[in-house]
Amino acid sequence: MSTIILTGSNEALLEGLSQSLTALGHRALLTGDVTEAIDLASSQPPLIAIVAQSALRADARALRIPVLPGGAILLYRGSGDPPTSFAGSYRAVLAELVLPLERNRLFALVQHVEERARVTGREQGRDKPRGDARTA
Repeated sequence: MSTIILTGSNEALLEGLSQSLTALGHRALLTGDVTEAIDLASSQPPLIAIVAQSALRADARALRIPVLPGGAILLYRGSGDPPTSFAGSYRAVLAELVLPLERNRLFALVQHVEERARVTGREQGRDKPRGDARTA
């Protein structure tokens, strides 16, 4: 089970995505703006942050939302919104999606990032209590 933060102003879209991600076994956390997402991610880093391009336009710190090692930031926009390019965003962002049209692509990307983190061992210790003393 991965934690995923969703940030943006389209509450209906985000609520639908949250319900779908929860049904797939993930923990979806909704935030209203980038500041709230950064605060939440600082204490509980998600594997994935899904951020509206409008939120990125409002606050460029959206590209610095902390995610777990092996995690990713995904940008989305509505089908009627123009694509937005920001200097340096292409290095920080795994994908830009048009939602809700590309919902299946979103779910496939979430699965891919989760699998990549598992295979590379980056999720080790994520669910383990800190301070474990191991003996050989």
